[in-house]
Amino acid sequence: MAIRKIGQIFVDLGFITDEQLEMLLEEQNQNPGQLIGRIAEDMGLVSDEQLIQALAEQFSMQTVDIEGFTPPADARDKVTDAMAQLYRVLPLQFNDDVLTLATCDPQNLSMQDELRRFVGHEIRLLVATETQIQRGIDKFYNAENESIESIISELNSDEELKNAAAKIGAEGPINLSDVTELVESAPVRKLLNMVLLLAIKDHASDIHFEPFEDEFRIRIKADGVLYEMVPPPRHLAFAITTRVKVMANLDIAERRMPQDGRIELTVGGHPVDLRVSVLPTMFGESVVMRVLDRSVVSLDLNKVGMNEETMGRFREVIAKPNGIILVTGPTGSGKTTTLYSALSELNTIEDKLITTEDPVEYDIDGIIQIPIDHDIDVTFAKCLRAILRQDPDKILVGEIRDIETAEIAVQASLTGHTVFSTLHTNDAPSTITRLKDMGVPTFLITATVEAILAQRLVRRICPECREEIEPDEDLLLDLGLTADDVQGKQFFRGAGCNSCNNTGYKGRVGLFELMIIDDEMRDMIMNNETTDRMRDVAKAKGMVILRDAGVNFIFDGTTTIEEVVRETILEA
Repeated sequence: MAIRKIGQIFVDLGFITDEQLEMLLEEQNQNPGQLIGRIAEDMGLVSDEQLIQALAEQFSMQTVDIEGFTPPADARDKVTDAMAQLYRVLPLQFNDDVLTLATCDPQNLSMQDELRRFVGHEIRLLVATETQIQRGIDKFYNAENESIESIISELNSDEELKNAAAKIGAEGPINLSDVTELVESAPVRKLLNMVLLLAIKDHASDIHFEPFEDEFRIRIKADGVLYEMVPPPRHLAFAITTRVKVMANLDIAERRMPQDGRIELTVGGHPVDLRVSVLPTMFGESVVMRVLDRSVVSLDLNKVGMNEETMGRFREVIAKPNGIILVTGPTGSGKTTTLYSALSELNTIEDKLITTEDPVEYDIDGIIQIPIDHDIDVTFAKCLRAILRQDPDKILVGEIRDIETAEIAVQASLTGHTVFSTLHTNDAPSTITRLKDMGVPTFLITATVEAILAQRLVRRICPECREEIEPDEDLLLDLGLTADDVQGKQFFRGAGCNSCNNTGYKGRVGLFELMIIDDEMRDMIMNNETTDRMRDVAKAKGMVILRDAGVNFIFDGTTTIEEVVRETILEA
């Protein structure tokens, strides 16, 4: 049965006229992606109460007034802070294994299934105003740490769970029925759901579960730095790691061999992919989950953080019909995001784009993406050979790791293809030396390489707690800055607040160093000029080195001296 359009429902209920509906539709055409109900409310044509009445009518749901309502404890215990914030729901009651929730977002059609999976109960949704929902969340869910602590406290005091964990043990044969009962227990599920939801809400990139002799540690990596959570009881290490293995469809009976898997979740209406790595250690299995949340990463070149001049030069070079463009930097420096953003911009109906990656991190419509699989000897080199028989125009090779891959990439470039790839080097000029060390002939480097982009990520100062400071002279010396260089400049840091988890930082921004290989640079490469000499010439032609890009961000209050010193190196 087709769902009636919300605009027509507004008219049918007498909230607006046909002429006002035409005006709303015109406004929506000018702002694609905006919900028409939100536009109507912003323009003052409908009230909050009228909007939820129309939404309830649209999805055949009931409305509920929760002004002054206090959720009962048994219902509130089923919904964590992160769950309430992500899905914008408030628990109303829990009866006969059915959890009734108030929502202001009934158009999120997958919400009911997602929440059912997280809480382990049937879900019934009623519609309330966004104001009431937000007021309830602020009142009853305002202490994430207390929520985690209460779950940990519950786990610590659960003698039945402790006995079940002791019964299974960590060594020897295991009874699968006992294990299943343990990992499906409500407290274990609740803790893991809480950790996953908090990590996704905080835009974390990795979640670490680490067993030690006397403790079991959970750490979350956000903005490139690890933060420790309240540790759960040591005796539940096996239950928690096994629960992760169950979710990732791994062999729970195998505890001696490393295993890799993936968990696919839908959180807040968007898909989240969790790559799971399980590694046996002296004291149990260490688990690391890589969080790949497409909604966090914007695959748009305009948003990667390059300044206008560097962006203009980079756009020119990626538009060339052939040649190799290399992006360099350490693991976690944003290379993949930059390359995906470039490919998204080049993704037109006229060109065929093929990538080979280890692993494929984000699915992009219109691009053929091939995962590497070393277990069956599907390597970058073998994939690249096969790709060339698929009539591609642009090719992305996840990483040039050996001379074989490098040679095929060079041949692809010489036969009229544009090749994008990554390398691990400290800066752009030293990439030439790295290619020579791999065994690529100098004349082939000069014939194919068009540009090298080096990049790093530094943490942004939290805007909520930013304050001016006097810079440390030793740190200024590390950056090669003198008193004259910083005359009249302001320096800032984050004091630490709830918004940034008391770190002083929130989010990251990229530093970029783009070296264009023009005729003069090619002559220098052929003449085996030093890296330092190439760097000096590139700087004279407009290349901003990583350190200087970082200094610019320091001066405009985006980041701190410590961050730039940590992420960049001085040229010799």
